[in-house]
Amino acid sequence: MVRIFDAVKAHPVRGSGEKARDPIFGLTMGTSSQAAADVFRWFCVEGGNAANPSVILIHGFPSQAYSYRRVLPILSKNYHAIAFDWLGFGFSDMPQPKYGFDYTLDEYVSSLESLIGELAVDKLSLVVQGYFAPIVVKYASTHQDKLKNLILLNPPLTDRHAKLPSALSSFSNFLLGEIFSQDPLRASDKTLTSCGPYAMKEEDAMVYRRPYLTSGSSGFALTAISRAMKKELKAYVEDMRKILSSQTWKVRTKICWGQRDRWLNYEGVEDFCKSSNHELVELPMAGHHAQEDSGEELGQIIARLLARG
Repeated sequence: MVRIFDAVKAHPVRGSGEKARDPIFGLTMGTSSQAAADVFRWFCVEGGNAANPSVILIHGFPSQAYSYRRVLPILSKNYHAIAFDWLGFGFSDMPQPKYGFDYTLDEYVSSLESLIGELAVDKLSLVVQGYFAPIVVKYASTHQDKLKNLILLNPPLTDRHAKLPSALSSFSNFLLGEIFSQDPLRASDKTLTSCGPYAMKEEDAMVYRRPYLTSGSSGFALTAISRAMKKELKAYVEDMRKILSSQTWKVRTKICWGQRDRWLNYEGVEDFCKSSNHELVELPMAGHHAQEDSGEELGQIIARLLARG
């Protein structure tokens, strides 16, 4: 059974508490765009018995915890499975940039540390998809004692992967980025369907669109993280390669790769996995968001990898 948490509060809001303003017109924004007074609210879902080993499912950029809707029930049979929306995505807090959270990659690392600490999970496994993988690996590098397994789904592993695809980098453009990010079809539908074979059903599309339909804060957050990724992703990818190849890296690591990924080229992935001694599992029919294209298959694969570990 899958359950929705009450909002989990984690990661302190920094700053003076000044009301957030629209970056284009300078008008005070509505309550949904304002940061909480003390700590941020995260949307989380869970399944399974809390006494079982814990696995946290971390969505990619841009996506939501909803992307694991077919994976989480499978893992819940033998694990305590948790999925969450990153700050700025889905139904978690979406503070206006410069008013408590600036969406830098370093802030995402520290916010993940806060959330996992609040969830009070000791030994756990992490599953992370796409462009948020370097952020999670950086967190993991300083918390290896807490981790049992790390499973990466289509992470940016090579130098060629360190540049955002045009479907995402367009949101970082000056002025046009703010305009594009306020279009629900461009911000959700296009980004999810342009990176692989995934064809969204209308009921699924509406879940992804809803944050953009209900508040402009989703779009402003998307622009902010796109700009941060454009600026910082290359260094984070380089760091991730070094961490995963280091002799000091002790966490059991598996890489699952949807081979129909239109954003990240497969070239170099197999070589990296061999040289760093990480198991590579290929999903021939999946694209960048493997959990969308092949959710049930991926759920079974993750369950086997965790059990084997």
